[in-house]
Amino acid sequence: MGALTLVTLGFLLGVRHAVDPDHVVAVGTMATRSSSFRRSASLGALWGAGHTLTVMTVGGAIVLMRTALAPRVALLMEFAVALMLIVLGLMNIVGARNNAPPPSSVRPLIVGMVHGMAGSAAIALLVLATIRDSTLGLIYLFCFGAGTVAGMIAVTALLVLPFALLVGRAGVSRRWLAAASGLVSVGVGMLLAQSLGGAAALFAAAPAYIAR
Repeated sequence: MGALTLVTLGFLLGVRHAVDPDHVVAVGTMATRSSSFRRSASLGALWGAGHTLTVMTVGGAIVLMRTALAPRVALLMEFAVALMLIVLGLMNIVGARNNAPPPSSVRPLIVGMVHGMAGSAAIALLVLATIRDSTLGLIYLFCFGAGTVAGMIAVTALLVLPFALLVGRAGVSRRWLAAASGLVSVGVGMLLAQSLGGAAALFAAAPAYIAR
């Protein structure tokens, strides 16, 4: 695989990774609390930066050591995402009820880091299976991260437009949007936790991790 192909593929797959349902739900939950397009774009960028940080750290370590995480550890990381979605949703519901101000910039960064930790195992497994050179593997991870940042900025922008129309033209309260997105986040988090935490997955005697 040529260097240009590697860079392009990594970037495009990073953009594609940004639109995974759990990512969109998490960012959408935070975007409904945002009051401006610029702030929403920075929210997406911070999420992508946090995601890239842990992918480069955890995934890079896996690539350099040429080993894989234990299945239970990889599943536990994904289970943490499910719990985080539930917590994010509950925070939105409570915040909407109390008319709390939008969250600080730290929140999307931390949320992105948790998502990146969960995705590192799957991304690194792909690198180990297709790229034998560790340096090229790290370059791929960096390009993947850059694509994730770009993709999440675009996703956040697309999410903000319908929210703005609903608030501005339909007269829907931003507090109601925040509460509704919180309910969606809790529901998705519970479904994800159920699929990952059952006897056939995280708590199995010999769990099997399937990269997604």
